[in-house]
Order: sequence, then structure tokens, then C-alpha cells
Amino acid sequence: MRYISTRGETPPMGFADAVLTGLAPDGGLLVPERIPDLSGRLDALAKLSYIDLAHAILCEFIDDIDADALRRIVQDAYATFDHPEVTPLVQLSHEHVLELFHGPTLAFKDVALQLVGRLFDEVLRARGTRVTIVGATSGDTGSAAIDGVKDCANVDIVILYPHNRTSDVQRKQMTTVDSPNVRVVAVEGTFDDCQDMVKAMFNDAPFRERMGLSAVNSINWARVMAQVVYYAVAADLLAGPIDVCVPSGNFGNVFAGWIARRMGASIDQLVVASNANDILTRFFRSNDMSTEPVLPSLSPSMDIQVS
Repeated sequence: MRYISTRGETPPMGFADAVLTGLAPDGGLLVPERIPDLSGRLDALAKLSYIDLAHAILCEFIDDIDADALRRIVQDAYATFDHPEVTPLVQLSHEHVLELFHGPTLAFKDVALQLVGRLFDEVLRARGTRVTIVGATSGDTGSAAIDGVKDCANVDIVILYPHNRTSDVQRKQMTTVDSPNVRVVAVEGTFDDCQDMVKAMFNDAPFRERMGLSAVNSINWARVMAQVVYYAVAADLLAGPIDVCVPSGNFGNVFAGWIARRMGASIDQLVVASNANDILTRFFRSNDMSTEPVLPSLSPSMDIQVS
């Protein structure tokens, strides 16, 4: 599988290069050149455990990491979860909730970042190199990313977060990690200000090269790829077609659902739910992506105006 930039100005590359690169040098997102069609295999895949299904889906996107090494990475990543099903499905009344909070930081980002941290370490160990991950967070990405790489021998991480705009739990999860490869910076401003700084660093090619920068935000395809799995799990367990409602600030999560549907998962509607920071709602309703002041809310991970 080769990976191409959405802006078309970066030469195609393999998965290992794509995961280390994060944002394409031309400023685009690195995405697979084709979406695998698993519709003919879904009945067999539905019988697999979460770990086996994750391995099967990841193998569709990764052909430059040994399959046995990849299975070990998947097993190690999800051994950190406190539920044997990893992302259990719970029925309320007529609705079901997919519980994505059983990872070490209680955030859905753990599903991807426990895996991504280990993918980084595997690729870097094989190459004998080191990277510095730089990320912006409204709370949950930062703590999950730090937990995912805090024990990685070949990764340094620097996380920027908006001062006084994350929950106390998330701030403490980020700022109390006693690992020499972890740095956390509070920024006077909003998440969008933090993200602007990260994008500026990645767009400064000499600085990016000198510092060996990489990313773990949802601009990194590996994040989206890992999240595809639980959409396939939900569709299988409920014998779809199903509608999925996803609270969305930065769009990476619901995009993974769209990829799962393209791969053959029995998903009908993907409902993008917003809070008062409704840029995604305005975009889908009227093609309006004009920014407004960020409104603090009880869901700080959704307090975003530049998705």
C-alpha cells in the first residue's frame, strides 16, 4: 500500500514513512492510494476477536512491517485496556453506546494512540533513528499520546495545550508523567492557537527536518486507521446497517467511520454532532467554514473552530 498527499505534490510513500511523516511536506494529509474492499470477507471477520480483527484490518494498510511483529504490537497495545472486548457495546434502550473509555487515560484516543506509539517505536528501532512528536491538544489527545509513547526508547514528545481550557484530570494526566522524553507546554490561547503553532512548525521545512518532527494528531493516517476497527466491530455486533452518531470537534473520529463504510462495514448514516462550537454543523449545512470565537464548554475536546 502506498500513501499519497491530498494536495498531490508529495511523492507516494510506504506506511512506515507515512506514519513518521505525519503531515505531508506539501501541507496535505497522507492517505492510502486506495481503500481496501472487505465486503466479501465480512462474515468471516465478524467472528474474530477485537485483536484479531484489528490485525486483519491493519494488514490491509500496512505491508512494510512484518505481520508477526504487527500482531505483537496490536496485542501489546490492547493489553493496556481494562475490558476484554476493548470497546464493548452497551444497550441503553433503543440505542447502543460503544464504550471507548477503557484505555489507560479513559479517552477514546487511547484506542489509536496505544497502537501508534508502538508503531513508531517499531519503525524507529528498525531504522536506528529518533523523532520528536509535536502535538496540539484540547485535552484528551495530549494525555493519550503521552501515555502511548512515555516508554518509547526512540521518541521524544512535546504537547501544547490551551492554558485553563482543559479539564483538571487531563491537565494532571499530561503534567505529572515522570518520563524524560515527555514535555508539556501550556499556551495562552485556544486549541486552535496551539494547532496553528504545530502546523507552522511542520510547514517550516528546514526546522522540521532538523528536529525530526512527527505528529500524532488526527492529521496522521495511523490514528484514523486504528479507529476504523471499532466501527467495524459495532456494525458486526448489531448486524447493521446502523446509524452512528459521533460527537465531533476535529473530524478525525467520524472520518474513520466513513473509511469503515467504504471498506464494507454495514453503516448507513454518520451523524456529526457538535456543541456550541458548531463549525462542522455550519460546514455541512451551508458550506460555511468561517471561524467564530471559541466558546468554552463541558466538552473541551470539542471546543474547536478550525477542524
